[in-house]
Amino acid sequence: MKISAPCIVSLRWRLEDAQGQLIDELEDPLEFFYGGDDLFAKVEEELAGQEAGFEASIALEPEHAFGDYDSALVCFEARELFPDGVEAGMQIEGLPEGAVTEGMPQAIYTVTDVYPEHVVLDGNHPLAGVGLRMHLKVLDVREASEEEIEAGSLGEAVFQVGHGAPPDAQLH
Repeated sequence: MKISAPCIVSLRWRLEDAQGQLIDELEDPLEFFYGGDDLFAKVEEELAGQEAGFEASIALEPEHAFGDYDSALVCFEARELFPDGVEAGMQIEGLPEGAVTEGMPQAIYTVTDVYPEHVVLDGNHPLAGVGLRMHLKVLDVREASEEEIEAGSLGEAVFQVGHGAPPDAQLH
């Protein structure tokens, strides 16, 4: 079966930064809805019309992946709004209750620094502004079910693109 919307593709990949450093490797095949929101548009373009066994290496500039880094998505909040033990690298869904920063999107924020008086939060995806190289292999292609077509996705994306997050702020 050739890849065309809507269908389900089973992929394996290796994701690297522009210097060839490994970022992620999907060794076990995972299914994605082709023609919906599961894959980057540039990846879908590369897969169009291909079949199981197809392999490709795709260069993804930031605008084709997680976007450019936006310094406006960095904010400072009072240390007292966070639980004891908060540390750099933790993530919080949305700004904490009592936050004073206004106009920030609902997003997953990464704690980048913790100071005695404040915490620095970054709402950019960790790969924002990074050029990527994706080496992928199509293992299988199948027709999408009516339920999959209606949903337009197979569920939770492997990579979160954009700034959507549930409204309840929880540390991870």
